[in-house]
Amino acid sequence: MDKLRNVAIIAHVDHGKTTLVDELLKQSGVYRDNQETVERVMDSNDLERERGITIMAKNTAVWYGDTKINIVDTPGHADFGGEVERILKMVNGVILLVDAAEGPMPQTRFVLSRALELGHRVIVVVNKIDRPDQRIHEVIDEVLELLMDLNATDEQLDSPMLFCSGRQGTASYSPDVVGTDLKPLFDTIMEYIPAPEMDTEKPFQMLVSSIDYNEYVGRIAVGRIERGVIKQNQEIEVCNYHTPDDPTMKAKAVSLYQFEGLNRVPVTEASAGNIIAMSGIGDITIGDTICARGFAEPIEFVKIGAPTLEMTFSVNDSPFAGQEGKFVTSRQIRERLMRETLKDVSLRVTDVENSTDSFNVAGRGEMSLSILIETMRREGYEFQVSPPRVLYKEIDGVMCEPVERVVVDVPSDSMGPVMEKLGARKGEFLEMVNVGNRVKLSFIVPSRGLFGYRNEFLTDTRGEGILASVFERYDPYKGDIARRNTGSLIAFETGEAVAYGIWNAQDRGAMFITPGTKVYSGMVIGVSPKTEDIPVNVCRTKHLTNTRASGSDEALRLIPPKQMSLEQCLEFLADDELLEVTPKNLRLRKSILDHSLRMKTLMRNR
Repeated sequence: MDKLRNVAIIAHVDHGKTTLVDELLKQSGVYRDNQETVERVMDSNDLERERGITIMAKNTAVWYGDTKINIVDTPGHADFGGEVERILKMVNGVILLVDAAEGPMPQTRFVLSRALELGHRVIVVVNKIDRPDQRIHEVIDEVLELLMDLNATDEQLDSPMLFCSGRQGTASYSPDVVGTDLKPLFDTIMEYIPAPEMDTEKPFQMLVSSIDYNEYVGRIAVGRIERGVIKQNQEIEVCNYHTPDDPTMKAKAVSLYQFEGLNRVPVTEASAGNIIAMSGIGDITIGDTICARGFAEPIEFVKIGAPTLEMTFSVNDSPFAGQEGKFVTSRQIRERLMRETLKDVSLRVTDVENSTDSFNVAGRGEMSLSILIETMRREGYEFQVSPPRVLYKEIDGVMCEPVERVVVDVPSDSMGPVMEKLGARKGEFLEMVNVGNRVKLSFIVPSRGLFGYRNEFLTDTRGEGILASVFERYDPYKGDIARRNTGSLIAFETGEAVAYGIWNAQDRGAMFITPGTKVYSGMVIGVSPKTEDIPVNVCRTKHLTNTRASGSDEALRLIPPKQMSLEQCLEFLADDELLEVTPKNLRLRKSILDHSLRMKTLMRNR
């Protein structure tokens, strides 16, 4: 039975993976003729749709002729690298998608290196060939250079190359020919990607590569069956390669599912090579091996890269605590964070010493942590978070810090400010490539040097720049980096902001609030161009007298406030500030709210 193919689609963020899967589903006949379809059908949660990114890997399956092709759509963002590493264990080959204009980006390099290490066959797809700024021939050379750079084998260097437009659903074998459908891609998958090995005689064994969660059946383990056959209600046991001394866990395979199109279809048995989902095992986790009862034999599992970034989540203790959230206690926050670690293997949650209501949450990057924060606030949680900080490591007695490979694609006239700013943040310049009237620059930058930089970068490039980064390695500590050169405007008293108070305060800097906003003493309500913090009283009303001067009571002209997204708030935070997160509001605040106490602490620390 070689009527099966398991393939993952890997690429940098926004190079068109999910859109291509849409077309593969349509052209394989998954939908009925009259069925209403949505764009990017695989991005199933609201956050994925809003941001246009894939966060969790998704499984689907299409039929091509009488062959079933299991397709896994993986995240392209570096912070979800833990997802990508696991998924590659489930498949026998990958489709590497590269944008016809942008070419290989840092994440392309990261996911491709992982696939090559596992010895997977690679089909290179140059996507978006219908872009007006496409440069197909240069991109072909860049991909070959990247493969050589990553020590690809001769066979991997000879990978087939196709030219697609995911949006139009076309593929061709030649860069100068526009195809009519995706048949060339289907054919190449059939010819080039090997069928999985199917040893059905030996006892059942499966590595859990991802976890889904359902309120009715609990955890659902997803993985590829390595060998043997599994039947519904069969007795099984669970073991783990990294904890060989722990006793195995006995369980029963209550329900089995295979993927058909976008649905999970219940089956009574499944054999080696298939990607299946299984429910009925309570404490199953990613990296566990499920075996037939009496044949516990764990499969080696790639250790997920350690987190490089940490934030402290704590119970909200501001004067407005508990007014907007449904879940506010430390027990509820801890349970929610622990539940997230079940699904996200690159996340680590630990208790803060000498504190019962704070938790250190470590992840792969700002993006993954901000997605977690946004998901929790939408679920009704209320809490506060500290500024992100990097996790240092001691290697051979030397203090080392995480550094990232950063690639920026900017208009030529913006190159100066970008190089200057990254240089000041201890960035090490690697190379420069001219692409028409734009420039592609590569750097190695300490992770902490990128905190708060994305906003500046967009300003410096007038919104036209593209910045991508991926964790590279640990390097010796590179010295102090100035974090923020602006101060905060801090509310002096608790109350409701009024137009007159804001009008008086707006000369000091840019405001974040409007009249009618409730504020409390110690809340950050604006940014000052000076380096020190300035307390302002936005609750102050005008003193009324009997005398009236003509013109003095005309409407006050207020400058529109600066609206801050969650990511911008996290980037803005100074070391002595916190972000209060509620379902309705994001409020920046000082960690010490009392003005005199804050001043005393500041003097003591100088």
